[in-house]
Amino acid sequence: MDPEVSVLLHCADWSGLLESQVQVELSDRFNRQTDAALERHIEEVWMERVSKEPWLFNGAKFRLHSFCLASPQSPSSSCPSAKHPHCTPSSQVPSLDCVDDQGDKLRGRQRQEDLCHTDPPHDAAQNSLDLRNSSLNQTENVEGVIQQTASSTCRTAGPPPLLTLRLGLTCYKDYLGTNWSSQVAELRQRGEAEFGDPLVLLAQPLGVGAILCTDDGQVVLIRRSQRVAEAGGLLDIPGGHPEPKVVCEYLGQAEEISMEVMQQKPEAVISELFSSVCAEIRDEVNVPLSCLGEPVLMGVALNHTSAGRPSAEFYVRCSLSSNEVKKLYWKGGAEAHESTDIVFLGRMEMLQLDRSSPLWSELCPSAKGAVLLYQTVKPDGE
Repeated sequence: MDPEVSVLLHCADWSGLLESQVQVELSDRFNRQTDAALERHIEEVWMERVSKEPWLFNGAKFRLHSFCLASPQSPSSSCPSAKHPHCTPSSQVPSLDCVDDQGDKLRGRQRQEDLCHTDPPHDAAQNSLDLRNSSLNQTENVEGVIQQTASSTCRTAGPPPLLTLRLGLTCYKDYLGTNWSSQVAELRQRGEAEFGDPLVLLAQPLGVGAILCTDDGQVVLIRRSQRVAEAGGLLDIPGGHPEPKVVCEYLGQAEEISMEVMQQKPEAVISELFSSVCAEIRDEVNVPLSCLGEPVLMGVALNHTSAGRPSAEFYVRCSLSSNEVKKLYWKGGAEAHESTDIVFLGRMEMLQLDRSSPLWSELCPSAKGAVLLYQTVKPDGE
């Protein structure tokens, strides 16, 4: 296994999850812990970075605290009582097929009308649950610490969701001052000693990424610009972050980010999670939303070059050929400055890609995590 990345959770038993199969539990209890000394350190790190990169913006992000995933043996209960998992070889994980539905006015509601419908690690301190080898009848946080069950948050009408994500709030400034801090090892040790959780003092912003597959079976990769903050020059998948600001604006709270407002309509957060990945494809690759299929959540991968930062990885079909996508990319999208080239990889190449492949060393951690999830979940069902 590559030490830069691991899989926190995968959805191979369902070949990915629909938007309707995912829910969130939102609470300030899921924010990171802190103290005055840590806040001073974060401020110092931020001021130093901004002095060198004045274009940096401190935007709010969702913080992944923990999750609850149903057992495939008892899918009617998405919030089972938690016991530590027993190991299951990844070769025994079944592969199914499913797709998802979402919209764009939350980045949001308009997208529902525009969609082209398609057919369907690592030392003990960073031992972050490679769930390719674990059963999923459990609830746990990002480091595998058992958390309370979330049965009270499960919906009562219709089929219950299979996955619950417990989210707090954080920001980019806190991310740079914790996950990317030179003191991150000390912060992890303090978290373990004081709270029993190595990640409790870290920002842990939840990112999103997409395995984008063209109509002729090619997966889209983009080469990151040397000007971006992380992994400059490496190959990546389209991706970014779901934005709390977008959710609050949609809910009529444009002035400030409000946890209370989002708690009143948590489904708006799920909508942003699923629609944000399509918005990133549009902005980075210049593919219209109307040509994108419905995102399928494959799982969550961890980037250990930034202290285990989580990213939700999706599979998205595109109705355009690789040649058409290439032409659109070179016309330039809203975030064309973030990459310098586009590369296509066939499906079989993706399935066979591993650390022995020459291309593997060119992939940034987020792309590696998405590849591992794609190989495990096989969301296209072929």
